[in-house]
Amino acid sequence: MGEKNRMTTPSNIVYGLGSAKEGVGHWWMQRISAVALLPLTLLFIIPFGQALGQGHEAVKALYAQPFHALIAMLFILVAFWHLAQGLQVVIEDYVESKGSRTALLMGNSLLCGLFAAAGVFAVAKLAFAA
Repeated sequence: MGEKNRMTTPSNIVYGLGSAKEGVGHWWMQRISAVALLPLTLLFIIPFGQALGQGHEAVKALYAQPFHALIAMLFILVAFWHLAQGLQVVIEDYVESKGSRTALLMGNSLLCGLFAAAGVFAVAKLAFAA
């Protein structure tokens, strides 16, 4: 067996899986979320930037439009998903203690999920405000 195949079993070679079993999928998801963030960031920032400084009513009116509310929600969800993926890689690469790594990974998922939910809730509240 060559040096190249030392960390993989024959079945993993067939399925294209490395030693972690999910590295390629995680890598692709990070790239897809990064590419999705490019147009979402522009579509979110430009209208929001125009409403800045005009008061709460202008922001409410902006997100009362379904397109802008949907873009804002998608931006928030994808941004926090991308953040969670990036932080996961940092935690897995640099935290050596298994217990600390597990706790940090759980905290990362929980906090990113909570912040994403809070952001979506805030936009929904603006969108459906009477």
